[in-house]
Amino acid sequence: MSLLEMLQKNAIPDKYREMSVEEMEARVREIKEKLGKKLFIPGHHYQKDEVIQFADATGDSLKLAQLSQENRDAEYIVFCGVHFMAETADILTTENQKVFLPDMRAGCSMADMADIYQTERAWSKLVEIFGDTIIPLTYVNSTAAIKSFVGQHGGATVTSSNAENMVQWAFGQKERLLFLPDQHLGRNTAYNLGVGLDEMAVWNPIKDELEYEGPVENIKVILWKGHCSVHENFTIANVEAVRRDYPDMTVIVHPECSREVVAVSDMAGSTSYIINAIEQAEAGSSWAIGTEMNLVNRIIQQHPDKHIISLNPHMCPCLTMNRIDLPHLTWSLERIEQGEEHNIIKVDEKTATFAKLALDRMLELA
Repeated sequence: MSLLEMLQKNAIPDKYREMSVEEMEARVREIKEKLGKKLFIPGHHYQKDEVIQFADATGDSLKLAQLSQENRDAEYIVFCGVHFMAETADILTTENQKVFLPDMRAGCSMADMADIYQTERAWSKLVEIFGDTIIPLTYVNSTAAIKSFVGQHGGATVTSSNAENMVQWAFGQKERLLFLPDQHLGRNTAYNLGVGLDEMAVWNPIKDELEYEGPVENIKVILWKGHCSVHENFTIANVEAVRRDYPDMTVIVHPECSREVVAVSDMAGSTSYIINAIEQAEAGSSWAIGTEMNLVNRIIQQHPDKHIISLNPHMCPCLTMNRIDLPHLTWSLERIEQGEEHNIIKVDEKTATFAKLALDRMLELA
């Protein structure tokens, strides 16, 4: 099947663009009631409100995959997130459960910055340089193929919540680590654990080379040259503007932001860390949040007793995450109701086996 034919096959019918919001919401409720426990809809924190209102559970990607794994009653898991998240859900669920992605175009630019071919080439060259002194770690925001590669080579996955614990574990296994695919989370985590910036190198997968000045034997962490297109758009200038306009405001950011931004912020942590910090904050407190805009707007709505703004007022929501919308959710559920198999995310057995190994190594330490 050609790319054009595949896109046409997965293109949403016009009727869903013509339906009113009320009609689509009614259909989603109707199908949810009809399917009952057979249907499970996990919704990532960055989803639009029009979708998140129908989520049976909300959370980060790993939490939602784990909840999918625990839900043995669900035959149909309609994952409202992006492709790598649905892959992880498929890896952790059983053979009789099917994972659907409402729009197959919902990918992740960060995950796409490390493909398996680049990673295998990089590993060969790094082993030539460092021998058997490296262990790979991958952020869960990566493809199943990368998780599988890491699992095969003795490594594990990490989340933004447990990254420090996993990096410490990795250093207990080997002298050095390769951190995929987000250089900023890797750099911020290693720095917090006392690794100097001068002990960190960057692997450039486009040039296929190590970026580092100095003796290579000093390198402890090799960072993959990848990033989150949302969080990299928060800048030092954004923080300086908040300091100028709101001197008493607390700046809290996600560790996918650059090292420079994290360094000048007041607090940094995972999505759950940010949500919990705002929930526990005193009424009347002021916050500038450096993370995805849909989540920031939702936090603002949920906490009218606090003054909350986005660290970057011109920030756009995550564009790929926003491909999952109410029309696509309605279309996906109607096709399930009609018995049609579509947009199913299926990871092959070999890839899934080693990817699960990487996930299990992390979960055993949780």
